[in-house]
Amino acid sequence: MKRRNFIENLTLSSSALVVTSIINTPATGLPVSKETVNGKLKLTADVVIAGGGLGGCASALAALRNNLSVILTEETDWIGGQLSQQGVPPDEHPWIETHGATQLYRDFRIGIRDYYKRTYPLTKAAKERKNLNPGDGSVSKLCHEPRVAVAVLGDMFAPYISSGKLILLLEHKITAADVKENQVNSLEAVSLRSNQKMTLTAPYFVDATELGDLLPVTGTEFVTGAEPKSETQELHAPEKADPENNQAFTVCFAMDYLPGENHVIEKPREYDFWKNFIPKMKKPWSGKLLYLAYSNPKTLEPKLLGFHPEGISMGDKLNLWNYRRIINKENFEKGTYAGDITIVNWPQNDYLLGNLVGASEKDFKKHFERGKQLSLSLLYWLQTEAPRPDGGKGWPGIRLRKDIMGTEDGLAKYPYIRESRRIKAVFTVKEEHVGADNRAMITGRKEGNKAAEFYDSVGVGYYHIDLHPSTSGDNYIDFGSLPFQIPLGALLPKRMENLLPANKNIGTTHITNGCYRLHPVEWSIGESVGLLVKFALDKKVIPRSVREKKELLSDFQDFIRKQGIETEWPKA
Repeated sequence: MKRRNFIENLTLSSSALVVTSIINTPATGLPVSKETVNGKLKLTADVVIAGGGLGGCASALAALRNNLSVILTEETDWIGGQLSQQGVPPDEHPWIETHGATQLYRDFRIGIRDYYKRTYPLTKAAKERKNLNPGDGSVSKLCHEPRVAVAVLGDMFAPYISSGKLILLLEHKITAADVKENQVNSLEAVSLRSNQKMTLTAPYFVDATELGDLLPVTGTEFVTGAEPKSETQELHAPEKADPENNQAFTVCFAMDYLPGENHVIEKPREYDFWKNFIPKMKKPWSGKLLYLAYSNPKTLEPKLLGFHPEGISMGDKLNLWNYRRIINKENFEKGTYAGDITIVNWPQNDYLLGNLVGASEKDFKKHFERGKQLSLSLLYWLQTEAPRPDGGKGWPGIRLRKDIMGTEDGLAKYPYIRESRRIKAVFTVKEEHVGADNRAMITGRKEGNKAAEFYDSVGVGYYHIDLHPSTSGDNYIDFGSLPFQIPLGALLPKRMENLLPANKNIGTTHITNGCYRLHPVEWSIGESVGLLVKFALDKKVIPRSVREKKELLSDFQDFIRKQGIETEWPKA
């Protein structure tokens, strides 16, 4: 199958893709099987993965390259999660180009750059840049369009779909589970297009959904929101538990700027509300949400921001236009782009008035829609009322780029989720393990501290602990962490034997989720989980045994290291 045709099928015609994969799977000889039971389609593989975000994709690729068969479901028509359907360029640590991630994640990043060099009219200088950054956004060394992530992931999956070892069920949602004691026997998936239901069976199931949706469906024990200080002893934990206290979500969008033109959208129906909205915080916000200011995440003092859609320097103020810019037109041949393109994932469109974790379908839709109204109101404010350096108001030449997000309304296909249900894990990562201040208290040293070393490490990551304002009125909680490891114990539910997490649903706390939730860490978690399924199947043991038995754990860590997983940071 030609790459272009495959990508078109992947992103535009999911039903056709799935049916083709099933029909082309012979009754014998291929690892994915199908049968019809009482009029319902039943699919069987070595592992079923719910959620096509970065953790789900990494888990699937790890399993597939080790000759396992995979069924991967995704609610939207784009795989890639926060990088694509949610429209967020990768948030990464400063060493990402050389270490601190898996080899597969680095291969994926190389694939993004190669895709631009193969298919886009880059300038000679841009094409020769080893570490090309298409947008030159300041947030990352690799700011790129969401659809390119979809295309590269599609290329990585294409051979397995062609061979029948992967069935990708786009626009499918898990609605029920058959569970007996500590084992999941099957999941029920429903097509969001046709409403057709099917049964998915496997020895192992992976919850890579954005909100940990498999946990309540399967009866797996979980926690939500903020734990109390009495339970975790964390420096930044609240005094009282608050299960409803989750970080804001954001509905991202893309825009460019065409000077002298008028692209002002119709006034959003909730504009008057959002224009005057002042967040109610326990520690005050800087003023109105729709303004070029926010609370300094570290000090919570009001801090001014800059904005100029031509990307000019704003002195000591951050020009928001450059922050998540995914296309710098200067990297492409003249005439390729009318202007730069940037992603809007700013403090001004963090949605605080509703909780998606555990929300009913009705409430999810309500808050998602209101989140869209907030983002459209921000766009309209930028077009009509935002202060300009020349003393005027508004930039009518700002244009909503619907094509970038692949949606009719121009907004992301799915909310950018920062927090999820979290399993009650065999081991929970706490602030004492990764927080810079907390580690200093433990060691008694002001400098030279390291994160806790986990004997069962199955990956590494780094990001500062970054909690956005929350649904219960917390302002930013933002402080330093240390380059950390991913402990196997945090990937193991206390009771369930064949269900594993592969997103933001691992054994962290509300606090430590703030550094384990970013793109490369989610990928590392998912990849290790895919390899754990392979290892457990080969050894005929449950995953908890891998951690409990010293010889098994040593063998597993050797196995994943040989596959490009880093389990510790380089020694200083």
